[in-house]
Amino acid sequence: MEPILQCSSLCKNYSGKEALKGIDLEIERGRIVGLLGPNGSGKSTLMKLCNGLLTPTAGSILISGMQPGVETKKIVSYLPERTYLNDWMCVNDLLTTFEDFYEDFDKARALDMMQRLNINTSARLRTMSKGTKEKVQLILVMSRRAELYLLDEPIGGVDPAARDYILNTIISNYDENATVILSTHLIADVEQILDEVVFISNGSLVLHTTVDEIREHEGASVDSYFREVFKC
Repeated sequence: MEPILQCSSLCKNYSGKEALKGIDLEIERGRIVGLLGPNGSGKSTLMKLCNGLLTPTAGSILISGMQPGVETKKIVSYLPERTYLNDWMCVNDLLTTFEDFYEDFDKARALDMMQRLNINTSARLRTMSKGTKEKVQLILVMSRRAELYLLDEPIGGVDPAARDYILNTIISNYDENATVILSTHLIADVEQILDEVVFISNGSLVLHTTVDEIREHEGASVDSYFREVFKC
């Protein structure tokens, strides 16, 4: 089966500064992958390229064999680092919007998750805490039947009590042939759900391996090995 993501000599420059430097990466289907690296390493840039929000300076990127564009947006569900939802909208408005906009949106799944997290679907976003807004946005993203989920800091603003539920939501709400790529600084909180990790630093690929390989060959957790590699 064709990989869901293929990057070949992928580069991205901003005003002469190299954000990504010749990334060669292949991600198979049916995996949960941690995209990990220090601040400014290029994680968000890579996700934006996957989602078609940016175009490569050089090299290529393919999503399910296609260049990012209209067709790939139908199979990619993206959670950006910052909330993009309008504060004046209520949750029910957002559910209707996603249902109208995405053919693969499962409204019943979204409503079930909203109920489990005690989110009032009649409430406007402006009345919610930052953490609750992030939960709403994650639920909307994970309620699509996508082939690739790109989650940029999905638990960064969420209280610890809700993290386990949200991580369980991620692993239980995607099809077995779909892939989840998530970036986070909270490695210890997410490593139990990861199949693979990608380490990047200063725009370059440092490591792409399985979590089992790290545990067996390095004798360390992903969090500990990350700290060792990046001396943090």
